Amino acid sequence: MKRKGARILVPAVCLTVIAPFVQGCGDAPDGKIEVEIVQYKPEAANYFKTVEEAFNASHEDIHLTISSPNDAMAILKTRFIREDYPDIIGIGGDINYSYFVDADILADISGYEGMQDVNEGYLDIAEALELVPVDGTYILPYAANAAGILYNREMFEAHGWQIPETWDEMLALCDEIAAEGILPFYFGFKDTWTCLAPWNAMAVELAPSDATKQVNKGMTTFSDEYGELAEKYLALLPYGPDDPFAYSYNDACTAFARGESAMYPIGSYAAPQILSVNPDLKMDSFVMPASDGKEGRTLNSGIDLGFCVTADCKNKEAAYEVLNFLYADENLQKYIDAQTSVPCKKGNFTLSSLLDGMSEFIESGNMTDYQDHYYPSEMSVDALLQTFLIEQDKDTFLKNFDTSWQRYNRDIIRMVQEYEAAQGSADQEGGKE
Repeated sequence: MKRKGARILVPAVCLTVIAPFVQGCGDAPDGKIEVEIVQYKPEAANYFKTVEEAFNASHEDIHLTISSPNDAMAILKTRFIREDYPDIIGIGGDINYSYFVDADILADISGYEGMQDVNEGYLDIAEALELVPVDGTYILPYAANAAGILYNREMFEAHGWQIPETWDEMLALCDEIAAEGILPFYFGFKDTWTCLAPWNAMAVELAPSDATKQVNKGMTTFSDEYGELAEKYLALLPYGPDDPFAYSYNDACTAFARGESAMYPIGSYAAPQILSVNPDLKMDSFVMPASDGKEGRTLNSGIDLGFCVTADCKNKEAAYEVLNFLYADENLQKYIDAQTSVPCKKGNFTLSSLLDGMSEFIESGNMTDYQDHYYPSEMSVDALLQTFLIEQDKDTFLKNFDTSWQRYNRDIIRMVQEYEAAQGSADQEGGKE
């Protein structure tokens, strides 16, 4: 039986500033079935405008409206308070998705036929985002991104540098690059969110993928799980610019595009910004090697965009028809090309050469989600990381992480522990039969 949501979403929504409303769904003026999508990626607004036009031109019985506002999550949460739900929402696989599943806002779409075409790795990632296990599937993973290290391919070829596969090999590579008078890494830590990129990419090898869930269950602490991760993060700093906190994300992208560093630890999502500066740059990527051995290596990848049908949707068949259109190979390929994305759908898609070094992990489904997809935004982990990198006090950072987690996750921790207690009681009762 599906566990009913504990409505953890409610406090988060109530803190949201009231935002302008998007017009609710209803029957189109010409009698067509109206389907409304609100999706959270404004940078993809042009793509979705073409999708809307193409869909409406090819369907006589359904009219599709797609909104791509800058503040989509604020708008969605405000509409949820008013019980004014779009038919489909396009969101990332992060803590907001977890809240929405928990609050029973989303419909179970496990019966949608397109689910059979999804890369199993992304279905596993979606399931892991549930605060506690629930029956059903609530998101159609559409496109993903991948994080690791971008590198200047021509520079590597010219110097004969080899792609590292272990932590020691990477440090040796950085020393070799520095000896040539070239900066190994560029960082843009003036923008706090960029501090999460190397953290996430190393965490998939150095911390349990379910570290946050183990903490919520009271089985461990972040001080126990994140110690090595924190130490190795600090070890990267000497290989970057003297003051990485003076440079923004745009500064770092520009510097890397102009050949001012050999590598840039960031996600594939940075490619459009980098190529806008230098369209001729030849770059590739590789998985961030953070452990001492090659075994257990995994790609840091998560659901960047997925589509959820809301439980309030009046016409699920029409919503599925829209999903079919979005999930058609030719339309997904256009999105991949425009956003330098990884398809969550199995099939013969053409990926950017930027992802060549990660292709074997993508094809095999060997990927692990971003740790920060489990962090509540109120906790501001990016700011915690920036402070840690400035002060370089590991013990204080880990203590603050544990303290902040308990503060900002009280409701979730209580819900998880109540669920675990109930499961334990049920197992004991079952053992008596």
